[in-house]
Amino acid sequence: MTIERVTPKHYSQVELGRRAMALLIDFFIVWLLSSLLGSSEFGIQIVPILVFAIAWVILRVILPYRNQGQSLGRYAVDIKLLEVQRGKVPDLQTLLKREGIVGLGALLVSITLSNIVRNPTALLLVIPLAIDFGAAFSDTQMRQALHDRYAKTIIVSSLRGYSLDIKVKRLVEKMRRDMRQ
Repeated sequence: MTIERVTPKHYSQVELGRRAMALLIDFFIVWLLSSLLGSSEFGIQIVPILVFAIAWVILRVILPYRNQGQSLGRYAVDIKLLEVQRGKVPDLQTLLKREGIVGLGALLVSITLSNIVRNPTALLLVIPLAIDFGAAFSDTQMRQALHDRYAKTIIVSSLRGYSLDIKVKRLVEKMRRDMRQ
């Protein structure tokens, strides 16, 4: 069995840090929403899981489908999601496949965060997401994680966005200069 590699057209490669920042922004929004609707009890709860899943689909599937491949997190760091073959925003089925994999891993991380105090072994629930994104470190050509390879998608730079990563870098650099003086 061989892996068929598709050579990207002229996509600008996105650093893994920007991708991680976009995912963290989206995850934090969805996790905060689902945590507010949950109770203070430990364990796996149905209502927060349903809220998390619905919010994840809205934020990471419907919004990018209608917003040129950008979720709120991707918009914040000037990146977007495209299909490798066509170079266009993926259709809903492709987005659902891709975000189903990422969303399941993010849901496991959410469960970990709500149960880590009482049960430290809940940290093992982070492993599937780590394996998924770990593949992007070894892919030097296209920086695709396992969910990107499965859905045949790629994350590329966009001219449209808020440039939050650049603004944060400037702010940190300014603070460093001010502290030196």
